[in-house]
Amino acid sequence: MTPEEKKEKARKRAEVIWAVRSGQITAVEGAIRLGVSRKTYYKWEERALAGMVQALEDEESGRPEKPVDQEKEELQQRVTVLEKEVETAKQSEVVRNMLSLYEERLKAKAGRKKNGS
Repeated sequence: MTPEEKKEKARKRAEVIWAVRSGQITAVEGAIRLGVSRKTYYKWEERALAGMVQALEDEESGRPEKPVDQEKEELQQRVTVLEKEVETAKQSEVVRNMLSLYEERLKAKAGRKKNGS
């Protein structure tokens, strides 16, 4: 049976169930129209009503959450760590340059004192 045929059968069942529930026909007539026993008709009716209730339950507002890609999350965390390490390395280089300049000034000052300036 094709998906279209399955949908058509389900639509017909729904129409008959609505006709019974609205009082247009009896459950026995509905079962006859569908070619099933009254017991089977009631099973279908119960499933249909349960499905309708489930479909009408309140859902969380907003967009549904995207599934978490564990690998992507781990890579993003690694990128964050590496970015912090790069920033630390940059700051360390700045401090090293400043210390180097300070040491050169101290040496130059010591040289001037030694030469009597």
